[in-house]
Amino acid sequence: MVESHSDRGRGHDHHDRDHDHDGAPCRHARERAAEAGEALARAEAICGERRQRLTPMRRAVLGALYDTHKPVGAYEIIDILGPQEGKTLAPITIYRALDFLIAQGFVHRLASRNAFIACPHGHGPEELVAFLICDACGGVDERCAPPLSQALGQMLSAEQFKPRHPVLEISGLCGHCSEKQGDA
Repeated sequence: MVESHSDRGRGHDHHDRDHDHDGAPCRHARERAAEAGEALARAEAICGERRQRLTPMRRAVLGALYDTHKPVGAYEIIDILGPQEGKTLAPITIYRALDFLIAQGFVHRLASRNAFIACPHGHGPEELVAFLICDACGGVDERCAPPLSQALGQMLSAEQFKPRHPVLEISGLCGHCSEKQGDA
């Protein structure tokens, strides 16, 4: 059976990246931890409604993504999950799970980072999603704004452009890191 990282505890070295320099969990990490249990349960329920299977591997990959507030790549997910039945997981196994999770709306791919992040929001596939990616702590805030979606929709319609993935990635400093830099 595949265990998710959250089922085993947070003993891996990526754990340290989820904390501020003073050792306290950063806001992104606290929010992700708070929403993980409910989001995983919601994913199970949605899969049941859609007659899809959230297999143990898919659940483990989704759990690994909820264990961090930062976007992670497939090879990092392999490291997080560790050996299964004495064998290292194959990247194709992770990519297949990610493809399913993306198709169901549970995960987003961040092209600028070639990495993935869990999505607890349940927004529609047509909604513009803005990812605010902090250069300092690596945290990602996901936001949807109907006025922005409408403006973009009008622009795309005028160009007769059909978007495949309406995603906006913005890099900078989150509020927490901006405050910390102001304190320095």
